[in-house]
Amino acid sequence: MSARLQDHNHGHGHGHDHVHGDAKGRAFAVGVTLNLAFVAVEAGFGLWADSLSLLADAGHNFSDVLGLLAAWWAVNLARRLPSMRFTYGLRASTIVAAFANAVLLIVAVGGISWEALRRLAEPVPVGELTMISVALVGVVINLATAFMLSKGRHDDMNMRGAYLHMVADAAVSVGVAVAGVGIILTGWLWLDPVLSLAIGAVILVGTWSLFRESLRLSLHAVPAGIDAAMVMAYLQQLPGVREVHDLHVWGMSTTETALTAHLVMTSGHPGDEFLRRVAGELEAKFRIGHPTLQIELADGSGACRFAPGEVV
Repeated sequence: MSARLQDHNHGHGHGHDHVHGDAKGRAFAVGVTLNLAFVAVEAGFGLWADSLSLLADAGHNFSDVLGLLAAWWAVNLARRLPSMRFTYGLRASTIVAAFANAVLLIVAVGGISWEALRRLAEPVPVGELTMISVALVGVVINLATAFMLSKGRHDDMNMRGAYLHMVADAAVSVGVAVAGVGIILTGWLWLDPVLSLAIGAVILVGTWSLFRESLRLSLHAVPAGIDAAMVMAYLQQLPGVREVHDLHVWGMSTTETALTAHLVMTSGHPGDEFLRRVAGELEAKFRIGHPTLQIELADGSGACRFAPGEVV
């Protein structure tokens, strides 16, 4: 026997998601517009001032624009209804976008670092005042974008990744301005390429967790923040449950988690009220909103072929 745990707030959830989806869309639209305009300005002044740190930051900001576009695209795809081919809809596109964003940033770091090492060997004069002015504008734009993305960062990996990148960009822009001041005061031209290497290191550190988590989700790993052992322990202590096996927990998207498990019951089917209560507690305790439980009776009629732990 099997029982599918249905979300009794299904209709409300979709309406709530629609409102949040519109808010996310507006945040992404404004963020993309602001940052794309700033990339053009920063790259132009970087070329004019011959500042590698400005050009490096412009390249980084452009990769962030591409990341914002990918995340925005994924948020829209995630709202598509399920079909007979895509029975979960296209929610997993948010995982693909997060992974692509991380890879893009890592590639950008490689390009920045290569040029910085070349400039260290042959330092060139830069326009310090231009560096400082443009970098300070970048601080304002990046912080404004981060503020718009901040509301959704706790529930969505894509929003969190975009938010963290904007905060890191603001910090990097502060560093560019500081480097400009340092060159004016000391005349040390090597500060520009050294700062570019530091920018690359900041990007890499900030991106690594996003890369690792999105890769794990793409391989159906248990999402970060959920302890599968604790989920198993919770199910095992439910009244009437003798055994739990074939437990699987995975991310349907960067914001939704699914679960399947077999419960061996000692005294018949537990009833719909039991299933509704378990569904509510799984969501409240573990943020698992899409559970499916198969009920099996402990009547000696035969062991489930999925009972051994090594069987998938």
